[in-house]
Amino acid sequence: MTLTIELPKTQTPQRLPLNPNYPPFRQWKAGVIAEKLEEQPVCLYVHIPFCTQRCAFCYYKTVDLKESQVQAYVDTLCQEIKLVSERFNLKNRRIQAVYFGGGTPTTLTGNQLVQVVENLRENFSYFEEKKQFSVEAEPLSVSPSKMRVLKELGVNRLSLGVQSFNDQIIKLSGRGHDEKQAYRAIDVAQKAGEGQWSINIDLLSGLAGETVETWQESLECALKTGVESITVYKMEAFANTQVFDQGVRQEIIELPSAELEMQFMQLAMERFAQANYNPWSHFTYVKNDSDLATSTKQYRSEYIFNIWHGMEFYGLGVSAFGCLGDSLLQNTSDMEKYATLLAQGELPLSRGYKLTSLDQMVREVLLGIKTLRFDLIAFQQRHGFKLQSLCAETLSTLERDGFVTVSTQEIELTAKGILYGDYVGETLAASLKKLKS
Repeated sequence: MTLTIELPKTQTPQRLPLNPNYPPFRQWKAGVIAEKLEEQPVCLYVHIPFCTQRCAFCYYKTVDLKESQVQAYVDTLCQEIKLVSERFNLKNRRIQAVYFGGGTPTTLTGNQLVQVVENLRENFSYFEEKKQFSVEAEPLSVSPSKMRVLKELGVNRLSLGVQSFNDQIIKLSGRGHDEKQAYRAIDVAQKAGEGQWSINIDLLSGLAGETVETWQESLECALKTGVESITVYKMEAFANTQVFDQGVRQEIIELPSAELEMQFMQLAMERFAQANYNPWSHFTYVKNDSDLATSTKQYRSEYIFNIWHGMEFYGLGVSAFGCLGDSLLQNTSDMEKYATLLAQGELPLSRGYKLTSLDQMVREVLLGIKTLRFDLIAFQQRHGFKLQSLCAETLSTLERDGFVTVSTQEIELTAKGILYGDYVGETLAASLKKLKS
């Protein structure tokens, strides 16, 4: 698509007076002042790279667990927390949500978790006002004592990486737990939380050896626990994973076909609907135990929801990334370099990207549509363009093919749009990128 600009029609060129401003003052509004004066909130991500074992499908920056190295990392992380809050003037920013990810954050001892949180409290004045504090865990790192520490620290959302409830599938994926240990971890977490937190279970569709029968088994097991949220991630065989080596290069393990994986997700969607779990994104379903709007807001990940809707966020820890203003920033993934730079009083940032106006539109659409509905009016207010005009042909095709419904106010994913995951977002993003040419 090519944008065309029509020049104003004048009979003859004229020498015009100096115009020192745009837009005209008559278009300026008083309400903008209050909006500008209000400090915008920020989200914080804290990366804990340690794991008890590396899963066959994992492509993230993780490190095998060594106790001496863990404490050294925690000390260095606390240095970064202080430095970042000062350098980027984040100390007095309101905090919307905090997310501890990994790796496995719960491989830290109780004292180490307390140390990190205390440093966050000291360096972010509004840390205690956050709406959600989410921590990732895996079954083998869940204990009553660890859960008590998390509860005392104010955690109100726990995300458990279960992946499968079938012992054979778990073993093939390189996980250290089994079905009984997964159930035990969920039970311990539910009892320890005493209603303070919601629990999310991660499942992976498309793991090695998965069949329709084993997948249905995992779905039933997950629902039986009564957790508030269930996430289904599509397993991808990245080149740096054991799954890719054994399943793609060597072909010594069998990976489900794309068609079979699609069937897995369709089965999950149908079963979740029967159990009254509703989607808030195209891969996470929450229990509808009151009205839908309340349940969605109560059980969704505030961190993910808000950063996908354009809220600024900062990533703390080795390899962590964030977005401030129009800049994407990422820390080094080298543990030694991370520690060395901070010891020298330097930020451990290694690379970044400055978003153009077009990048910002593409990013907003690609991430925002993941939450099922995209606000067309807000997009126009931010960027001055109607998305339905910029991507008219693409939106018409997506609607005709049953992936979305489009109104004057929003784009909404249909069940088919949800099933196909990022397809709608990627298709719209590709359409916007054509504006470059």
